[in-house]
Amino acid sequence: MSGSAPRSVVVEADGGSRGNPGPAAYGAVLKDATTGAVLAEEGTTIGVATNNVAEYSGLIAGLRLAAELAPEADIEVRMDSKLVVEQMSGRWKIKHPDMRPLATEATRLAPFGTTYTWVPREQNKHADRLANEALDGKRSGVTVAGEQPVAPAPAAPVVPARSSWGPPGPATTLVLIRHGVTAHTTDKRFSGGLASSNPGLSDEGRAQVRATADWLAPLASEVGAVVASPVRRAQESAEIVAARLERPLEVEPGLAEMEFGRWDGLTLAEVGERDRAGLDGWLGALDVAPPGGESFLDVQARVLAGLERVLERHAEQTVVVVSHVTPIKTLVARALDAPLESIWRMQLSPASVSVVSFFPEGRSSMRLYNARPSDAFSAAASAW
Repeated sequence: MSGSAPRSVVVEADGGSRGNPGPAAYGAVLKDATTGAVLAEEGTTIGVATNNVAEYSGLIAGLRLAAELAPEADIEVRMDSKLVVEQMSGRWKIKHPDMRPLATEATRLAPFGTTYTWVPREQNKHADRLANEALDGKRSGVTVAGEQPVAPAPAAPVVPARSSWGPPGPATTLVLIRHGVTAHTTDKRFSGGLASSNPGLSDEGRAQVRATADWLAPLASEVGAVVASPVRRAQESAEIVAARLERPLEVEPGLAEMEFGRWDGLTLAEVGERDRAGLDGWLGALDVAPPGGESFLDVQARVLAGLERVLERHAEQTVVVVSHVTPIKTLVARALDAPLESIWRMQLSPASVSVVSFFPEGRSSMRLYNARPSDAFSAAASAW
């Protein structure tokens, strides 16, 4: 395919069997979401299977096309299978054992933020036609725009997923969540770690975290554990997330927020009134600590030591990490191999999600930053 890869694509997928179970096939179409141009299509038989297996197979085929031809693109999946759409969106449980490995494979292939839209059958005719052409022996394999048809490769066995994000390989992926708001967050007060006043979540903060946990629920099968800062607001947030994802909760002390010492609980204006010289020396500096607190270099050393422990305990897994502004920014800077000064130029919202991957050979990758469920919902709505 010539030209640059699109930034946003649509996967249309379908599948069916003649007999249920019976001879089955799937169809998948990959389109440029902006122009509507067909980038690739596939229609392939899968032997004897049920309609649902064929539909999931079509979804997997479409996601593979997207991974090959538009690896950095945002993806919207459109299918007329209510079952697949609702299960992949996390609203319906996957009860049938035949569906679970297929859903796991689809989740592995789907980049974070992939959306799923149910469409009426008449709006999914292209994928349906490809499946029927395959069943009728009229086609088999992938056709990429501007190229000759390619015969399908033998189906690979479904294996446990290592990660849905980052380049291929044995990555350890961290889904970083900032805790929800507290009274200090709302009042814009310094709020440090364990030596601080340690406020808990407000009702608004709990609602924010529940929304984020619901957003992550379709990926629960890939998550090995939820790891949290020991600070109260992070612990409360992590308990909500771990319960929603049905995953064990661990504590990592290195992920606690910076200690602000005597500034804790004060607003920036109040600190300026009481300690103008100290504030002026701290702003923009990395090696200056608030009175009785930590510097950014202190926090960096602590956080990166905690990172190494997490990577060792959860090698090649996807882990949800619930922490705070400074530790999360520090981890993002580490993933980007950016100077620590870059933390001053990062915005991080309450209950937001950032995703970074780390590889044994020292490479790292950032796949998402400061995303919130409302951002995803707005993007999905605009695609209609």
